[in-house]
Amino acid sequence: MDSLIDAFSWMQQSLFEAVVQPLVFALGLAQLLEKAYEGTGWLVVGLLQIAVLLMVLGPMQRRWPVEPVLDTRAVRVDVVYTLIQRLGLFKLAMFFSFEWLFEQAWGSLRGLGAPTWHLDQFWPGVSDVAWVSFLIYLVVFDFVHYWLHRGQHQLPRWWALHSLHHAQRQMTMWSDNRNHLLDDVLTSLALSVVAVLVGVGPGQFVALVALGQLSENFQHGNLRFWFGRIGERLWVSPRFHRRHHSIGIGHETERQGQRHLGGCNYGVLLPWWDMLFGTADFTLRYDPTGIRDQVEKGRDYGQGFWAQQWLGVQRLFGRA
Repeated sequence: MDSLIDAFSWMQQSLFEAVVQPLVFALGLAQLLEKAYEGTGWLVVGLLQIAVLLMVLGPMQRRWPVEPVLDTRAVRVDVVYTLIQRLGLFKLAMFFSFEWLFEQAWGSLRGLGAPTWHLDQFWPGVSDVAWVSFLIYLVVFDFVHYWLHRGQHQLPRWWALHSLHHAQRQMTMWSDNRNHLLDDVLTSLALSVVAVLVGVGPGQFVALVALGQLSENFQHGNLRFWFGRIGERLWVSPRFHRRHHSIGIGHETERQGQRHLGGCNYGVLLPWWDMLFGTADFTLRYDPTGIRDQVEKGRDYGQGFWAQQWLGVQRLFGRA
């Protein structure tokens, strides 16, 4: 583990000194060197994740596909979303807007005496065992993410944005980041608030996000893959998550003969919450993905990146 940490630190330092630091000085932003170094760490994580996608998940999709990929244009647009997220462009925009305001507000609260506490310190000795501390934070974040995901499906305004993610008819490893930018802003801010409130350390937060993102890439893959009867109940698999994206299943709940916003399999990493709150569907099938009104009524969710973003704004205000 120490050797992996040392290797990551070397990559971060090398990239920072060779590329990022000169660029920061050239832009006259020397006061942001510390943040730039932190951002370089996220960039290294993103580059490593893309390498895993290309060298591991890509061959797996070719070996065990659910369906042939016919709409390559839709997949290319998903690649654009992934690059925006994993190369730090979204995070950079967030820093100069919402996250900067959030940090200023939290700094003011700290100045007024707001307490700082760490969840893993509630049990003696836990914070001294890195992997146990990490698992505690992983479970807490996944629990929060489960409820955020339910909100995305059950609140009409939020679904107007999140539906873009479900409109992909050709699910691949690139589809995880296919989200409306406003949707990403909401979830990013919510998780940042949780990170501050539970006291997760910066290094742990990076590791939590990196693990979660890679797992979600795997879950969205065009993969005929599941973990078996027991494994399916321990970690979200591509089969479990594809059920969440299946037409008329993952985004609808039927009550008294009427269809309502809802669905199943909201768990991001752990299916435990779906099992606990009655939203799990372990049916072993690989159905077509998409949204009912897209398939039955021809509703347009956009073909290119900007069209998808604009139509999402129009749906938000009930104009599309």
